[in-house]
Amino acid sequence: MPTVAEQLKVLKGGEFLVADAAPETTFSPEDFNDEQMMVKQMMADFVQQNIIPNLDDIEKQKDNIGPRLLDQMAELGLLGTHMPEAYGGMEMDTNTNTLICDELGASSGSFTVSYAAHTGIGMLPILYYGTEAQKQEWLPRLITGELKAAYCLTEPSSGSDAVSAKTTAMRDGDEWVLNGQKMWISNAGFADVFVVFAQADGDKFTGFIVPSNLPGITLGAEEDKLGIKGSSTRQVFFENCRIPADAFLGEIGKGHLIAFNVLNVGRFKLHALSVGGAKGSITIGIKYANERIQFKQPIANFGAIKHKIGEAAIKIFTGESSLYRVSQLIQDANNGHKANGKSYAEAKRLSAEEYAIECALLKFIGSEILDYTVDEVLQIHGGMGYSEETRAPRMYRDARINRIYEGTNEINRLLSVSQLMRRAMKGSIDIATPAWAVQKELATPADNSTPEGIYGAEVKATADFKKTILMVVGAAVKAQMDGKLDLKEAQEIVMNVSDMLADLLNAESTLLRLQKLRQTGKATQPQEVLDAVLQVYFHDANARIAKNALDAVAGFTEGDLLNTFVAGIRRFTQYPPRNTAKLRRVVADHCIKANAYAL
Repeated sequence: MPTVAEQLKVLKGGEFLVADAAPETTFSPEDFNDEQMMVKQMMADFVQQNIIPNLDDIEKQKDNIGPRLLDQMAELGLLGTHMPEAYGGMEMDTNTNTLICDELGASSGSFTVSYAAHTGIGMLPILYYGTEAQKQEWLPRLITGELKAAYCLTEPSSGSDAVSAKTTAMRDGDEWVLNGQKMWISNAGFADVFVVFAQADGDKFTGFIVPSNLPGITLGAEEDKLGIKGSSTRQVFFENCRIPADAFLGEIGKGHLIAFNVLNVGRFKLHALSVGGAKGSITIGIKYANERIQFKQPIANFGAIKHKIGEAAIKIFTGESSLYRVSQLIQDANNGHKANGKSYAEAKRLSAEEYAIECALLKFIGSEILDYTVDEVLQIHGGMGYSEETRAPRMYRDARINRIYEGTNEINRLLSVSQLMRRAMKGSIDIATPAWAVQKELATPADNSTPEGIYGAEVKATADFKKTILMVVGAAVKAQMDGKLDLKEAQEIVMNVSDMLADLLNAESTLLRLQKLRQTGKATQPQEVLDAVLQVYFHDANARIAKNALDAVAGFTEGDLLNTFVAGIRRFTQYPPRNTAKLRRVVADHCIKANAYAL
């Protein structure tokens, strides 16, 4: 495309907005090798044999089942697949670790919270920021499951504004004295070690490693939650709790770096778990639709039900395409850092940090895909969907938390754009040049031709989606420079931009996946079905991007300038209309015939 940077082999974080990617650089489930397929089967077997039969016991936290399941995963090496071999880990690549979360999310309910809290926010701060002595002390036992971990960040007065925490760690000789209160702490009921954030010496936000059995630590009662009831969630109180002077992580006063960098991985994994959960949920909905007879036929035959199944399948496939595309980007960056002499931990931290924008986008994309899916699955069940005799209510309740933790979806929408702007200001990404090129293009006659090739319309639409976003971002930045707009205050406009970025990421990732499948011949599903997914998503994304762009520019321009932008939006959102009802039925019928999500 003439208005963006030249094609790059591997894109940097956020660069998908201004540069084209080649299909051969992307990764998708069709690329799994034999070893990865063995891991996938192992995870599927574990879920079928150990989790699904025990879902009711997990829900009731009966007989300490959550920790026991973690122990069983540890026996298979599954608590250390992302950890260095030096500490007993397996050092599996990013795509394999993504696959594990994808497969575990399919039917594991609230147990995924216990797993993610232990292996992610519980272990990664020590891997990323611990001293060698701290790593040697804690990681081997966390990998074997001998110890369980929890992450103590949130407080009654500090949620999204985490660094405003009031818990203190005051130095007293060769010890720190902790005082304060943490809430919504996953795994608190059985954790052996906490990663605790406190204000060192009263005002330096810092992370600490704190064994849970120390005097001065008490727990609140298990929270009576809306969903994820099978996960332990309790308050943790610290009253004159003494820890060694060397118990802090990283640097004093730099705890925000730990919190933010660990959350990048948490957001990415939450997307994987959510996509997996959506696959499992829609499969349950499809089976019920095939079994439920009304008017002398299965309700799966009715167009309204086909719409729900088709739309959920399309959302899942596109979200999965973005998931594994970003997974490969993180893996490529990880390989590059290791080749440049970075340690295993440094390489993993830096590669996740590089794609913080994508991780923020994926967090709200995945959680909202899952939310949509479980809601429609409950609706497919009709009255039975409101009965605890089915799994629909539990899935519905469990899914809701995903839009709140790991940073609310609103926070992640704002973060994705603010981080993009920060990278642009630092010169990591050149947004100004392509944005200015789009402005100049508006003064020239429109080129309504379609590129040659099977996916010519989608290739052109992808380029135009980027132009639309660049036009809006460029105009907003200029308005701010002119004193007519404050983007920190105008959060609605920022969220318009983040939603356009999310649609672009999904659309382009799906296009790249299908282009590569045609090149390699690896497609496992009928081409007609895959093309239907692509066309429906582009048709709908085109309309959403047009609306978000219009809402944004109308928020800070008027008169002739607004008319100019409206004309530009219309010019760059010209994807051809598709018969989406027919195309969704193609997707739905394929899944209905398979009696499962089958893309």
